[in-house]
Amino acid sequence: MGLTPAHWVYLASVLLIIGVTVARKNVVVPALLATAVTAWVMTGSPVTGIQAIFNASLIAASELFNIFLIIAMVTALLGALRAMKADQRMVTPFQKVMRGGWSAYVVLAVVTYGISLFFWPTPAVPLIGAILVPAAIRAGLPAMGAAMAIAVAGQGMALSSDYVMQVAPGLSATAAGVEGSAVADVALVLSLVTGITALVIVGVMLRRHMRTPAEANLEEWEAGVVAEPRPPRRLLRRISVSPARKLVPATSAERIAEPIAVVEEKVPVGATVGGPPSTGSGGPADGRPPSGGSGAGGGQAGDDTPADEVADARIERLSKIFSIVVPVAFLAMIVYMVLGKVTDLVPSLEGGSAAALVGGLAAILVVVAAASLDGPKKALQSTGEHLTDGLVFAFRAMGVVLPIAGFFFLGNADFAGKILGYEDGQQAPGLLVDLVTASEHFIPGNPIVMCFGVLIIGMMCGLEGSGFSGLPLTGSLAGALGPHAGMDPATLAAVGQMGSVWTGGGVLIAWSSLLVVAGVTRVPVIELARKCFLPVVAGLVLSTLVAALFF
Repeated sequence: MGLTPAHWVYLASVLLIIGVTVARKNVVVPALLATAVTAWVMTGSPVTGIQAIFNASLIAASELFNIFLIIAMVTALLGALRAMKADQRMVTPFQKVMRGGWSAYVVLAVVTYGISLFFWPTPAVPLIGAILVPAAIRAGLPAMGAAMAIAVAGQGMALSSDYVMQVAPGLSATAAGVEGSAVADVALVLSLVTGITALVIVGVMLRRHMRTPAEANLEEWEAGVVAEPRPPRRLLRRISVSPARKLVPATSAERIAEPIAVVEEKVPVGATVGGPPSTGSGGPADGRPPSGGSGAGGGQAGDDTPADEVADARIERLSKIFSIVVPVAFLAMIVYMVLGKVTDLVPSLEGGSAAALVGGLAAILVVVAAASLDGPKKALQSTGEHLTDGLVFAFRAMGVVLPIAGFFFLGNADFAGKILGYEDGQQAPGLLVDLVTASEHFIPGNPIVMCFGVLIIGMMCGLEGSGFSGLPLTGSLAGALGPHAGMDPATLAAVGQMGSVWTGGGVLIAWSSLLVVAGVTRVPVIELARKCFLPVVAGLVLSTLVAALFF
């Protein structure tokens, strides 16, 4: 079938969204308009175009809500642990390893890669976010640096090779007509080249943002969603033009301007989870009275009553207990998953089942922690508050991605019919796949050009938000084009797999499982995707050259 006006409108919209993203502007409005215009052209009905704006976001929400929910559960768990200060005590053992921002960066990347290689990133990332990320933040690693390390190592390097579970190599190999092990071996090498290159570039980007290890780093991170500490020059420039500087002395102006700058860099999470940035000096940020007067001002820290001392002792005891219980519970979950993979003692958990286990375990721990701290009756209220704040956080930080995902879902035949209101059995066009298929004829027979052509096609397929959906297409292209260029189809299939999984698997686009990474590290997901773009693309270019020249 030839390309229709709808295909060209969709292609122009994709280029527009990419351009707006590169220009560091918000792409929600372009995505909404692109959805309406594309649906109008597809159906010939402007009313359907207007309805598609709502339907596309609704379909995207239904497909991505599992990600939002697991973010909410893990955030609620962090809030419950923070209420008893168990979060700070839990990260203490990691201080011996994470002595600074650089060691934290390396540990996060290595641990994420190891766990994700066996269990896929979706269940691994919340686990790392609950235990290792707070320790890394305290050690001085910026929240954006932690997010980039996890995304590159887990969503990219581990998932793009999928060397243990071999789901991705199996899809690519079947379509290319080659052995799965051949694709897996090449994909492992290419994923390591891409990932290590990206991690090195990310490290260079972070060199000016590493901080001195301090408890204040963790408290600041828990107070809201920190995008990234801005360079001091920009902050000074903003302060210097502030009218307040002309009205008050310099020292007062700095005291006035600095809190404003901090608030601009954060998106408050809520009253229970995180609280406002101005929550006193060390008092709980969950709305409870500070125990023993530690959060009260006015020099009353020495007026503790016997009842306060008893409450402090009880909270400290619970803090010690849950700082052990939570890591042990997640470790037991990992052991269970390993047993399911290597033995027949327990059922095997993969993909969504493993992620559901993480979310369910987090919810149980929230209930137990709240009941232990507040008592059974008050826990009915506090547990609801933790979960509500977790959901608020998830949608406040990630909700902007729904209209964007809805537009790209409109180009997927699996979702386009629902968005356009087609009846059951009525086939909807797959605009994105049609565009990719039509472009294959323009790829010349030169091995280097062919490798980059398949890479770009894989990246275009990944724009749908699923790293695996484009593998049958890239595998088929590899099987058809490889012999004509004198290349091994397994190598071409591995190159296409790199493009599709690194893009749609959750590193280069925000409407993917990158949402989980942004959620557990508390950074804006679109900003995270932008930051990852240059390191990952540089890694993909290098790995593609390696494939073309050495395989």
